[in-house]
Amino acid sequence: MTTSFAERFRLPKAGRTDEAHGQAPPPPPRPTREEAEDAVRTLLAWAGDDPSRAALAETPRRVAEAFLEYFEGYHHDPIALLQGSTFENASAYDDIVMLRDVRFTSYCEHHVSPFQGHAHVAYIPDGPIVGLSRIARVVEVLAHRLQTQENLTSQIAAAIDSALKPRGVAVLLEAEHSCMSARGIRHAGVATITTQFSGLFATDDARANRFLMLARGGQGSER
Repeated sequence: MTTSFAERFRLPKAGRTDEAHGQAPPPPPRPTREEAEDAVRTLLAWAGDDPSRAALAETPRRVAEAFLEYFEGYHHDPIALLQGSTFENASAYDDIVMLRDVRFTSYCEHHVSPFQGHAHVAYIPDGPIVGLSRIARVVEVLAHRLQTQENLTSQIAAAIDSALKPRGVAVLLEAEHSCMSARGIRHAGVATITTQFSGLFATDDARANRFLMLARGGQGSER
């Protein structure tokens, strides 16, 4: 039995995906806001500071609020976002639709440190087309979760593939990881590049190369 591209890259809404049944188990009970702030105080003390000193008095609250922003992607369904903004492809357009240089910030699931970069996302319609802002929004939603760049790349492609059933999807992410630049080896300015192709982009080298050419043509002056 064959599985679709989207099925191979399921998008868990919460917890871990049960590969045997394709379902995510119930998440553990969510801690209270007070428990979250207490955890920040514990980390501040463990790092060697005094969480009771005046300058840190509001830090636990601020960190808890920041986490709500950093990880708001857990509260949105990327497939529903796409399916809620589709339109008739009145001209039967059948070539590449591409968003280039979509800036994103995500957070490494290993160190909870940010990685930032650009996403280049394309699809080839096979029926409906989607509002362009929704593609950028899907990048944002999936980036605002704990991620690896590899998983983020695959999940963006899988969401578009599942929602639109296009003839092909291509995604390229280029990012710098602070878990590598600010700690550990401390090498700044190193770019990590990941790609994911499906459909015609995976089977037709000419289309894949055209996508890559378009993506590289979008390099900003700051990169």
